Amino acid sequence: MTSAASDLPVFQAERPRLLAIAYRMLGERMVAEDVVQEVWLRWDGADRTQIDNPQAWLTSATTRLAIDALRKARVRRETYSGPWLPEPWLEDPSANFAERVETAQQAELALLWAMEALTPDERAAFILHDAFDTGYAGIAAILDKSEPACRQLVTRARRKTRDSAARPGSAPDSIMTLLARIMTAYAKGDLAAIAALLAEDVLAISDGGGKVRAALRPLMGTAETAQVMHALATRKPPSRPPDVLWINGCPAIGILEGGAEDFIMTVTPARSDSGRIGWIYVMRNPEKLPRRA
Repeated sequence: MTSAASDLPVFQAERPRLLAIAYRMLGERMVAEDVVQEVWLRWDGADRTQIDNPQAWLTSATTRLAIDALRKARVRRETYSGPWLPEPWLEDPSANFAERVETAQQAELALLWAMEALTPDERAAFILHDAFDTGYAGIAAILDKSEPACRQLVTRARRKTRDSAARPGSAPDSIMTLLARIMTAYAKGDLAAIAALLAEDVLAISDGGGKVRAALRPLMGTAETAQVMHALATRKPPSRPPDVLWINGCPAIGILEGGAEDFIMTVTPARSDSGRIGWIYVMRNPEKLPRRA
């Protein structure tokens, strides 16, 4: 078979972008990597003399495979033990700058969680348009829908994510300030101080995946969330202070030592912008925690 372009270099140049699309679609790094591997196999077997735009071809293949994978994943998540949260992406300092920007930009955990409320087509259209600047004509070709239909998909997706409990797009400094304040109150076991940092409608979600101890349902409201955090702080605090991490383009705190204490936590400000926390993410599932090199 003849080739209009060298197969591997073209694919490798696009791989960070394809992985970023698949990860945003799925919220799971390993499944996203499986999707991109399948795209490579299809690209390697394709007659590239018939492909005018390699980037468009690879984007289309990745999106369609990710939609199929998302539908299967949602069936699996229905039997998940406790709340399901997207897998955090720990920034790799060894990656080049372009790759780090591609994977982290607009992939906040708050946004990935909010996108769980979207249909697969809404999620695909929203990601392609808002994160990757794909025009409606390109989205229509990928999803096999009309351009007006794709505009509606994006509009609905924006509305649903805007109305979610989490507030994506917060400044990193704001997140870091809230993390520092809540961890100070937590370390002191100060119930009043913890409660004062939480919005009335705060939502706290912890994901243990049935592998480690975690709340089996989201905690809702100031009183319940503060009481549980206070109980954890006074019962068995971590043996050492957590590290500051950079996850999905935002600051977080956590312990990643391969032990029973491992966790990652981040927050988003309340929608009222009152200097309080509106959404708390805690990942404890060891299968979804990244490992430091």
